[in-house]
Amino acid sequence: MNKKGLLLVFSGPSGVGKGTVLKEYLSRHPHTAFSVSATTRAPREGEIHGQHYFFLSQKEFDQLVERKGFLEHAQFAGNCYGTPRKAVEENLEKGIDVVLEIEVQGALQVKEQCPDAVLVFVMPPSFTELSRRLSGRGTEDETTVARRLSNAAREMEAAKRYDYILVNQTVEEAASQLEQIVCAAKHTARYLNKFIEEVEDDAKTCCK
Repeated sequence: MNKKGLLLVFSGPSGVGKGTVLKEYLSRHPHTAFSVSATTRAPREGEIHGQHYFFLSQKEFDQLVERKGFLEHAQFAGNCYGTPRKAVEENLEKGIDVVLEIEVQGALQVKEQCPDAVLVFVMPPSFTELSRRLSGRGTEDETTVARRLSNAAREMEAAKRYDYILVNQTVEEAASQLEQIVCAAKHTARYLNKFIEEVEDDAKTCCK
């Protein structure tokens, strides 16, 4: 069977609850590795280097880009963000599943470099429900909420390019559906290609 880990790429609009779903999933599967992104922005209060982000200078970030040290990278609001390649590839080779929680642009970059990656897009039950969730936070003004909703509508246009759609009705249900997605992905011919070839070789030897 395939001894390599599964690369799971998780995306979704702000307010859909993707982080909460992932937290529940990872609590059920503690041996799954969560990829920590790198950024050039300054740490916020309480953030720890290597746990929340790898906080890099612009020079350090640019050097990694030149060495192809990122699976994907992009710029948002004047800061750079990227997924370090080395840790992801090392975990996959050890047979450890790796989860990336990244934006649509980065997810599609990863898919280009890693065709075996499984892309999961988290959707709200409805756009009205997403609006309610964002407004219900009470932490942002109406202008900010409107901007997030506009961004969400644009992001959801890319959902058709993903492998799976996960509708977040409740956290527990969504985490269980994610478990089913991972199980299904590990039984695809693409994921088990090497195993299939090994069986074919064995068959040729036996049938001589």
